[in-house]
Amino acid sequence: MKFKRISLALALCLFLSASTFSQTDQESDKAEKVKTGWNFGGLPVVSFDSDLGFQYGALLNLFNYGDGSTYPDFMHNLNVEWSRFTKGSGINRLFFDSKKLIPGLRFTTDLSYLTDKMYDFYGFNGYESMYNAPWTDSEGDDYYSRAFYKYDRKLFRFTVDLQGKLPMNNFGWAAGVALYNYEIGTVNIDDLNEGKEDDLLPEMRGLYEHYRDAGIISDEEAEGSFVTYLKAGIVYDTRDNEPNPNKGIWTEAVFTFAPSFMGIGSNYQHMKFSLTHRQYFTLVPERLSFAYRLGYQGTVFGTTPFYLQPNLTTLILRGSTSEGLGGGKSLRGVIRNRVTGDGVAYANLELRWKFVRFQFINQNFYLSLNGFVDGGQVVTPISFNKNNDYWNNLTFGAEEKAFTQDNIFSADKEGL
Repeated sequence: MKFKRISLALALCLFLSASTFSQTDQESDKAEKVKTGWNFGGLPVVSFDSDLGFQYGALLNLFNYGDGSTYPDFMHNLNVEWSRFTKGSGINRLFFDSKKLIPGLRFTTDLSYLTDKMYDFYGFNGYESMYNAPWTDSEGDDYYSRAFYKYDRKLFRFTVDLQGKLPMNNFGWAAGVALYNYEIGTVNIDDLNEGKEDDLLPEMRGLYEHYRDAGIISDEEAEGSFVTYLKAGIVYDTRDNEPNPNKGIWTEAVFTFAPSFMGIGSNYQHMKFSLTHRQYFTLVPERLSFAYRLGYQGTVFGTTPFYLQPNLTTLILRGSTSEGLGGGKSLRGVIRNRVTGDGVAYANLELRWKFVRFQFINQNFYLSLNGFVDGGQVVTPISFNKNNDYWNNLTFGAEEKAFTQDNIFSADKEGL
């Protein structure tokens, strides 16, 4: 099987992680320190990007363990994340997850406003859409713009999910509603260049604009819209410790339906199906474990607008987004959103070695090294006409370089 068709992130890289919220196996944690009541941990958010500017903010996590009888399992979890780049990109998120707020039900809600001045867009169907890295390398001879594979996105999101138990052991049901409001536009070059004297982004038309002009992205979907998703599914869960399991199975099968009369319009009414299976094994008690995840998501019927294709369904949103394929949350070693299709499949395999455990500021910590292998592929491509007269004789850049469908599309139909 060709490497291009599977593209494994064979990095077996070592990833250093720390846990402040007692994410170890239950007996070991109780031998160390049982937590009760509210416990919190936080991290500052600081970084710099030459285009987006300086990032500043904080992440705060609050856990309530009650009287400690269920520790390390929690009763309530509140997550607050606020960060911002000086050029306007930012994360504003409030997440709450409770197993006790409503008797017999798990209640999860997320309220977020996410702004991204340089949101990644590489076209459709993985390798069927070429990624010309030299065009984004400002040090190279073929440089065009670092913003070529980007667009501006603002996303408001509000979700509510409920989970309950079924009569069968370890089986549960899930239902929920998600409200999204997408605002899509071209990258604002003037905003990103403001205050800079060198390394300026050039004025140009990016891939998003070319897809619009060629009719691949329709006018109706091009600028985003309000979307309501209705969710229903089945969950099977035998994990020994939810925050960081050492054994057990966790499987979710979820349907999400976007009805036309609840915002998205008749042309884009659609249903998605998502199946995610995870399993965990203890290799060395309290030290070494193995985990894998197999996932599939595809469109059951209808047409999904382009801006919703990267959205991956999940019942518990662990981070500010659940998108892919590509990036640290789906395919590590593959750039964010590189693999986008009407149906995608992916796999993650991971060895987790907890080599140090300690207590600090009244919290339980561990340090771990994780080795992983990730892979993914488009299994149902997005249909569109790439043999379009729009590309004929199209040029770009100061030197009027040829810009044709051969620069944008590949003959490989399989996707990544």
